[in-house]
Amino acid sequence: MGSLFRSEEMTLCQLFLQSEAAYACVSELGELGLVQFRDLNPDVNAFQRKFVNEVRRCDEMERKLRYLEKEIRRDGIPMLEIPGECPEAPQPREMIDLEATFEKLENELREVNQNAEALKRNYLELTELKHILRKTQVFFDEMADPSREEEQVTLLGEEGLMAGGQALKLGFVAGVILRERIPAFERMLWRACRGNVFLRQAEIDSPLEDPSSSDQVYKSVFIIFFQGDQLKTRVKKICEGFRATLYPCPEAPADRREMAMGVMTRIEDLNTVLGQTQDHRHRVLVAAAKNIKNWFVKVRKIKAIYHTLNLFNLDVTQKCLIAECWVPALDLETIQLALRRGTERSGSSVPPILNRMETLEDPPTYNRTNKFTSAFQNLIYAYGVATYREVNPAPYTIITFPFLFAVMFGDLGHGALMAAFGFWMCYKEKPLQAKKIDSEIWTIFFGGRYIILLMGLFSMYTGLIYNDIFSKSLNVFGSAWRNNYNKSTLQENAMLQLNPDSWDYVQTPYPFGIDPVWQLAEANKIIFMNAYKMKISIIIGVFHMLFGVCMSLWNHLYFKRRTSVYVEFVPQIVFLVLLFFYMVLLMFIKWTSYGSTPPHFGDPAYVTTSAFCAPSILITFINMMLFKVDANDPSREMCAQNMTMYAGQLGLQKFFVVVALLCVPVMLLGKPYFIMQEQKKRARAGHVSIEAGAENGTAGGAPLPAGVHHDEDITEVFIHQAIHTIEYVLGSISHTASYLRLWALSLAHAQLAEVAWNMLLRKGLQSSGFSGGIFLYVVFAGWAAISVSILVLMEGLSAFLHTLRLHWVEFQSKFYAGEGYLFQPFSFEVILDSAGQGEE
Repeated sequence: MGSLFRSEEMTLCQLFLQSEAAYACVSELGELGLVQFRDLNPDVNAFQRKFVNEVRRCDEMERKLRYLEKEIRRDGIPMLEIPGECPEAPQPREMIDLEATFEKLENELREVNQNAEALKRNYLELTELKHILRKTQVFFDEMADPSREEEQVTLLGEEGLMAGGQALKLGFVAGVILRERIPAFERMLWRACRGNVFLRQAEIDSPLEDPSSSDQVYKSVFIIFFQGDQLKTRVKKICEGFRATLYPCPEAPADRREMAMGVMTRIEDLNTVLGQTQDHRHRVLVAAAKNIKNWFVKVRKIKAIYHTLNLFNLDVTQKCLIAECWVPALDLETIQLALRRGTERSGSSVPPILNRMETLEDPPTYNRTNKFTSAFQNLIYAYGVATYREVNPAPYTIITFPFLFAVMFGDLGHGALMAAFGFWMCYKEKPLQAKKIDSEIWTIFFGGRYIILLMGLFSMYTGLIYNDIFSKSLNVFGSAWRNNYNKSTLQENAMLQLNPDSWDYVQTPYPFGIDPVWQLAEANKIIFMNAYKMKISIIIGVFHMLFGVCMSLWNHLYFKRRTSVYVEFVPQIVFLVLLFFYMVLLMFIKWTSYGSTPPHFGDPAYVTTSAFCAPSILITFINMMLFKVDANDPSREMCAQNMTMYAGQLGLQKFFVVVALLCVPVMLLGKPYFIMQEQKKRARAGHVSIEAGAENGTAGGAPLPAGVHHDEDITEVFIHQAIHTIEYVLGSISHTASYLRLWALSLAHAQLAEVAWNMLLRKGLQSSGFSGGIFLYVVFAGWAAISVSILVLMEGLSAFLHTLRLHWVEFQSKFYAGEGYLFQPFSFEVILDSAGQGEE
């Protein structure tokens, strides 16, 4: 429980490990996760440390595993999660077996992939050749058609077709090209060959698989007729430039048919071989997928161990490793047991030695948390990590954070929606964690699931106090107001008033929360709720700040800063109590001393205690600070004591203000004065020691006792204390006013909910008939969407941020320094979690 309210006591230890047992001992400490090692070789390059070769071997194994994982994911093979506990870190001798296994798998997979790629490329070539043979047959048939003689004459000229009275034979090339390159290919042929070629192309209907990238591509078959070797050379260069693939195509139809049959036979054989190759590859990957998660864990643990061993120092005999580490004092025995287990595993006969060291260095801050408290602790760490052994605000934040949020978000309906969402995340915690959803927003929501649950539950409570559910009220106990108007008066007047100074009010308040009749009040509902929520906000704020100042007393007493108790805590608490807590007391006095009672005008007590005579708290506080006394208000001449709430109020208020103002110079000058006196005492003590040493023939006096530091610069002390005093005095005023955000956001939330009801759902409920049902269905969907998106999500986020500010600035600034650094132990769990998030 000590670590819940204050960080764990830490100790610096020196660890001596035999070289043979170091690996196993560090492995056990990694499983434990309670030791933070310090780097004893800060000036040594990472590539010059003792175990750099082992780290490189681990990097190479990790690279091979990532290659296997990529191939497994590409084939869509599921990788089995690790059942139960993670495997332990393997022994160093097992690294060779792992390396051999990964090397064999990688080589086998690369060979299979290369063979498959070569087969696919061969298959692609045969498929393209098959389409060429089919399409070119159509082209040749068209060329042999007598009806196309005019087109040939136009292309080559009449003289080109006849040479010496005989038909001239044309040359041709055939090939395949990407479909999107056809237009540019055609233009280039026309321009380069000056129109002296004849191009025919046809699209291949089905896509072809690219063996290099496995992408589906669309291609077209083409055949180009030309005359002469010069054009042939030019055409082939253009085809090469456009990365078109040329294939041999026989001129004779019989030869083409024979080649087509041979191509089909080879394609069938290739299909069989490809299928067998793919089956073999699939079997290899399935076998690897069963163990790859385990392999990743083992390799990462080995790598983490050698990284940690690189932080150690070697003794002069090269047989012992020396480490320095921060450990929680309560866990020293647990760490000793872990070291003993590691020594037994390694078979070493020399036990490890763990010695506590004395140091003036500030230890790291370590607060034990669980899945419930970790979210609240992270809110505190976001402001700053606590100074070592400083009071931890997290346990108090567990209550105050959702409560202050609920004051701003008070609505039974909206709170129920938020609580239901938080409860669902808590109830489905393990399945949702196993899914590992890769979304930053979801990670934030899921990490704060217990905060959301508590914020929803507290909002439901404050919603009951406000008697507010989706801007409507619940009339559970019956209103404390009665309607004494007759029927004709009700029918003739659109608005009537219920008088609290009459029997309209039964003098018994509503048992729990706000009376539901206020929901019907149109003229003064906001005025009443504003007065109520504004005072509640100030009361909550003053008590919250007082609690923060009291927490500083706990810090002063723990760190034995007794001077600070008298010159910081006492004037601070007196200043806050005599001014702002007194203002809160005036609110309670006003609530209990003034009220509405049925008129008894002959009774003088009624005249002085009616609500008419109640003074304004704000005006009273301002007059108190200004030492001002207002003359009686002429409009309230009947009030005999309209200036004071109790006897002797004015004199007591002047005394409070004077004492509060006297606290300011105490805060400003008290601490510097005591520091100056302490420095003078130490100077006199040092002078006496030097004289005594001279008389005894020694060079100097005794050293300063432990805990006594060098003299501080008094100027810096004055400046620091002046800043601190000004910040506290002015902050007490501004921080008190800052808590009015509780009232402001609560008012905004209630008004937005009322607007959503009146503008949408109310009109839907007023509709009738079949069309009215459809209209209500549509309107309800819109109202529900606005309620969830704006009133729950956006308003909830706004209230969350304001609550965070109230805790960070108004509460924690009273006692929390937040100048420490976090305890980051060597833990396999943390390393594996961060590696898993990096993969995602």
